[in-house]
Amino acid sequence: MYIPKHFKIEDQDTIYDFIEKYSFATLYSQYNGEPCATHLPLLLKKDENALYGHFARPNGQWKDIENQATLVVFQGPHCYISPSWYETNKAVPTWNYVAVHVYGKVKIIEDEKVILDSLNDLVNKYEKPDSTYNLNDVDPGVIKGMTKGIVPFKIKITKVEAKAKLSQNHPAQRQEMIINNLENTLLHDNLQVASLMKKNLQ
Repeated sequence: MYIPKHFKIEDQDTIYDFIEKYSFATLYSQYNGEPCATHLPLLLKKDENALYGHFARPNGQWKDIENQATLVVFQGPHCYISPSWYETNKAVPTWNYVAVHVYGKVKIIEDEKVILDSLNDLVNKYEKPDSTYNLNDVDPGVIKGMTKGIVPFKIKITKVEAKAKLSQNHPAQRQEMIINNLENTLLHDNLQVASLMKKNLQ
Protein backbone atom coordinates (compact mmCIF):
# COMPACT_ATOMS: atom_id res chain seq x y z
CA MET A 1 0.00 0.00 0.00
CA TYR A 2 1.27 3.47 -0.88
CA ILE A 3 1.71 5.34 2.43
CA PRO A 4 3.23 8.84 2.55
CA LYS A 5 4.96 9.47 5.87
CA HIS A 6 2.20 11.85 7.05
CA PHE A 7 -0.35 9.05 6.95
CA LYS A 8 1.53 6.01 8.28
CA ILE A 9 0.18 4.31 11.44
CA GLU A 10 2.96 2.56 13.33
CA ASP A 11 1.51 2.01 16.81
CA GLN A 12 0.63 -1.68 17.10
CA ASP A 13 -2.15 -1.18 19.66
CA THR A 14 -3.82 1.38 17.38
CA ILE A 15 -3.64 -1.06 14.48
CA TYR A 16 -5.02 -3.95 16.55
CA ASP A 17 -7.87 -1.77 17.83
CA PHE A 18 -8.71 -0.84 14.24
CA ILE A 19 -8.76 -4.48 13.09
CA GLU A 20 -11.04 -5.43 15.96
CA LYS A 21 -13.42 -2.52 15.33
CA TYR A 22 -13.61 -2.88 11.53
CA SER A 23 -13.37 -6.65 11.45
CA PHE A 24 -15.50 -7.30 8.36
CA ALA A 25 -12.68 -7.64 5.85
CA THR A 26 -11.84 -8.59 2.27
CA LEU A 27 -9.51 -11.57 1.74
CA TYR A 28 -7.62 -11.61 -1.56
CA SER A 29 -5.78 -14.53 -3.13
CA GLN A 30 -5.30 -16.25 -6.47
CA TYR A 31 -7.87 -18.87 -7.45
CA ASN A 32 -7.48 -20.83 -10.67
CA GLY A 33 -4.82 -18.33 -11.73
CA GLU A 34 -7.04 -15.26 -11.31
CA PRO A 35 -7.49 -12.69 -8.51
CA CYS A 36 -10.25 -13.66 -6.12
CA ALA A 37 -11.81 -11.94 -3.10
CA THR A 38 -14.17 -12.95 -0.31
CA HIS A 39 -15.87 -10.57 2.13
CA LEU A 40 -16.04 -12.03 5.62
CA PRO A 41 -15.64 -11.30 9.35
CA LEU A 42 -12.24 -12.15 10.81
CA LEU A 43 -11.22 -12.58 14.42
CA LEU A 44 -7.84 -11.30 15.59
CA LYS A 45 -5.90 -13.44 18.06
CA LYS A 46 -3.20 -11.08 19.34
CA ASP A 47 -1.34 -13.76 21.31
CA GLU A 48 -0.94 -15.82 18.11
CA ASN A 49 -0.45 -12.86 15.75
CA ALA A 50 -3.13 -14.49 13.62
CA LEU A 51 -6.58 -14.04 12.10
CA TYR A 52 -9.32 -16.69 12.20
CA GLY A 53 -12.30 -17.07 9.89
CA HIS A 54 -14.11 -19.46 7.60
CA PHE A 55 -15.21 -19.80 3.99
CA ALA A 56 -18.51 -21.21 2.85
CA ARG A 57 -17.51 -24.64 1.50
CA PRO A 58 -19.03 -24.00 -1.98
CA ASN A 59 -16.72 -20.96 -2.27
CA GLY A 60 -13.83 -22.42 -4.25
CA GLN A 61 -11.31 -19.82 -3.08
CA TRP A 62 -10.22 -22.09 -0.23
CA LYS A 63 -9.23 -24.97 -2.49
CA ASP A 64 -5.83 -23.63 -3.52
CA ILE A 65 -5.25 -20.88 -0.97
CA GLU A 66 -2.86 -22.70 1.38
CA ASN A 67 0.76 -21.51 1.17
CA GLN A 68 -0.18 -18.55 -1.03
CA ALA A 69 0.78 -15.01 -0.05
CA THR A 70 -2.63 -13.54 0.79
CA LEU A 71 -3.83 -10.01 1.48
CA VAL A 72 -6.57 -8.99 3.91
CA VAL A 73 -7.95 -5.45 3.72
CA PHE A 74 -9.72 -3.88 6.68
CA GLN A 75 -11.54 -0.74 5.53
CA GLY A 76 -12.45 1.96 8.03
CA PRO A 77 -14.47 5.15 7.61
CA HIS A 78 -13.93 7.15 4.43
CA CYS A 79 -15.39 10.27 2.82
CA TYR A 80 -15.06 12.91 0.13
CA ILE A 81 -13.26 16.13 1.04
CA SER A 82 -14.43 19.18 -0.92
CA PRO A 83 -11.96 21.98 -1.70
CA SER A 84 -14.89 24.38 -1.19
CA TRP A 85 -14.28 23.87 2.54
CA TYR A 86 -10.80 25.43 2.34
CA GLU A 87 -9.77 29.04 2.74
CA THR A 88 -8.38 29.01 -0.81
CA ASN A 89 -9.62 27.99 -4.25
CA LYS A 90 -6.17 26.75 -5.24
CA ALA A 91 -6.98 23.19 -4.28
CA VAL A 92 -8.49 19.98 -5.62
CA PRO A 93 -10.86 17.38 -4.13
CA THR A 94 -9.52 14.41 -2.20
CA TRP A 95 -10.71 11.45 -0.14
CA ASN A 96 -9.96 10.81 3.54
CA TYR A 97 -9.90 7.25 4.83
CA VAL A 98 -8.36 4.72 7.17
CA ALA A 99 -7.28 1.24 6.06
CA VAL A 100 -5.13 -1.64 7.27
CA HIS A 101 -3.56 -4.24 4.99
CA VAL A 102 -2.57 -7.56 6.56
CA TYR A 103 -0.39 -10.08 4.73
CA GLY A 104 -0.01 -13.72 5.64
CA LYS A 105 -0.42 -17.36 4.72
CA VAL A 106 -3.59 -19.38 5.18
CA LYS A 107 -3.74 -22.71 6.95
CA ILE A 108 -6.96 -24.73 6.73
CA ILE A 109 -8.10 -25.87 10.19
CA GLU A 110 -9.27 -29.44 10.67
CA ASP A 111 -9.10 -29.81 14.46
CA GLU A 112 -12.74 -29.87 15.67
CA LYS A 113 -11.98 -28.22 19.00
CA VAL A 114 -10.12 -25.34 17.35
CA ILE A 115 -13.00 -24.94 14.88
CA LEU A 116 -15.65 -24.81 17.61
CA ASP A 117 -13.56 -22.47 19.77
CA SER A 118 -13.02 -20.06 16.88
CA LEU A 119 -16.73 -20.11 15.97
CA ASN A 120 -17.64 -19.46 19.60
CA ASP A 121 -15.20 -16.57 19.78
CA LEU A 122 -16.61 -15.09 16.59
CA VAL A 123 -20.22 -15.31 17.81
CA ASN A 124 -19.32 -13.89 21.22
CA LYS A 125 -17.57 -10.95 19.58
CA TYR A 126 -20.71 -9.80 17.77
CA GLU A 127 -23.48 -10.82 20.16
CA LYS A 128 -24.38 -8.15 22.72
CA PRO A 129 -23.41 -8.92 26.34
CA ASP A 130 -27.09 -9.33 27.30
CA SER A 131 -27.90 -11.54 24.27
CA THR A 132 -29.78 -14.77 25.00
CA TYR A 133 -28.00 -16.53 22.14
CA ASN A 134 -25.10 -18.84 22.92
CA LEU A 135 -23.55 -21.24 20.43
CA ASN A 136 -22.99 -23.75 23.25
CA ASP A 137 -26.77 -24.01 23.70
CA VAL A 138 -27.37 -25.10 20.10
CA ASP A 139 -28.01 -28.81 19.53
CA PRO A 140 -24.63 -30.51 18.84
CA GLY A 141 -26.12 -32.29 15.84
CA VAL A 142 -27.11 -28.98 14.29
CA ILE A 143 -23.63 -27.55 14.91
CA LYS A 144 -22.00 -30.62 13.38
CA GLY A 145 -24.17 -30.31 10.29
CA MET A 146 -23.45 -26.59 9.95
CA THR A 147 -19.69 -27.01 10.32
CA LYS A 148 -19.72 -29.42 7.37
CA GLY A 149 -20.74 -26.45 5.23
CA ILE A 150 -17.75 -24.27 6.12
CA VAL A 151 -13.97 -24.34 5.74
CA PRO A 152 -12.32 -22.76 8.81
CA PHE A 153 -8.87 -21.24 8.45
CA LYS A 154 -6.13 -19.37 10.24
CA ILE A 155 -3.93 -16.65 8.72
CA LYS A 156 -0.52 -16.28 10.30
CA ILE A 157 0.29 -12.57 9.96
CA THR A 158 3.63 -11.85 8.31
CA LYS A 159 3.31 -8.11 7.60
CA VAL A 160 0.96 -5.21 8.40
CA GLU A 161 0.59 -1.84 6.67
CA ALA A 162 -1.70 0.80 8.16
CA LYS A 163 -2.74 4.16 6.78
CA ALA A 164 -4.84 7.04 8.13
CA LYS A 165 -5.22 9.72 5.45
CA LEU A 166 -6.87 12.45 7.52
CA SER A 167 -5.59 15.71 6.01
CA GLN A 168 -2.50 15.68 8.25
CA ASN A 169 -0.56 17.28 5.38
CA HIS A 170 -2.72 20.42 5.64
CA PRO A 171 -2.41 23.29 8.15
CA ALA A 172 -4.29 22.87 11.45
CA GLN A 173 -6.69 25.70 10.60
CA ARG A 174 -7.70 23.98 7.36
CA GLN A 175 -8.12 20.66 9.16
CA GLU A 176 -10.52 22.37 11.59
CA MET A 177 -12.52 23.76 8.66
CA ILE A 178 -12.76 20.26 7.18
CA ILE A 179 -13.90 18.83 10.52
CA ASN A 180 -16.62 21.49 10.87
CA ASN A 181 -17.95 20.78 7.40
CA LEU A 182 -17.90 17.02 7.93
CA GLU A 183 -19.82 17.39 11.19
CA ASN A 184 -22.44 19.54 9.45
CA THR A 185 -23.26 16.76 6.98
CA LEU A 186 -24.43 14.33 9.71
CA LEU A 187 -23.38 11.37 7.54
CA HIS A 188 -22.06 8.40 9.53
CA ASP A 189 -18.68 8.00 7.80
CA ASN A 190 -18.18 11.77 7.70
CA LEU A 191 -18.73 11.98 11.46
CA GLN A 192 -16.32 9.12 12.09
CA VAL A 193 -13.63 10.73 9.94
CA ALA A 194 -14.20 14.06 11.71
CA SER A 195 -13.78 12.35 15.08
CA LEU A 196 -10.50 10.72 13.99
CA MET A 197 -9.25 14.06 12.64
CA LYS A 198 -10.01 15.71 15.98
CA LYS A 199 -7.93 13.11 17.80
CA ASN A 200 -5.02 13.78 15.45
CA LEU A 201 -5.18 17.49 16.17
CA GLN A 202 -5.02 17.04 19.94
